Amino acid sequence: MRAKGVLQAEVEILVPFFDVDMMEIVWHGHYVKYFEQARCALLDRLDHGYPQMRDSGYAWPVIDLQLRYIRGAQFGQRITVCADLVEWENRLKIHYLISDTATGERMTRGSSVQVAVEIASREMQLASPQVFIDAVQRVIA
Repeated sequence: MRAKGVLQAEVEILVPFFDVDMMEIVWHGHYVKYFEQARCALLDRLDHGYPQMRDSGYAWPVIDLQLRYIRGAQFGQRITVCADLVEWENRLKIHYLISDTATGERMTRGSSVQVAVEIASREMQLASPQVFIDAVQRVIA
């Protein structure tokens, strides 16, 4: 079991028809989209979503993404996607867990790593910008 991070956010998703294959199982690539929805909710909790990141002069591209499929989600199923902030000082690392909303059964887990890139110079930063660190500190204090 992974250790909890300093901040979590959850979203509930009703699996839509257009996300499934002919077997009514979610196509594997859509789980990344579900992670993104939870990541946006987490960043919104920091009041530092993508518009605020851009306005502060930094882009945050994903440089690493890992997924482990345990059980496929199905058409019409309600799933809960949890995003858990585990690193933020040098990079943004988030752990994810997708579970069945009704039963709590674990279905998919993963993680993403993003790094700050100064928009003007396109240079990757070796540490997170102070504006982002301050946003995290305001919420977890």
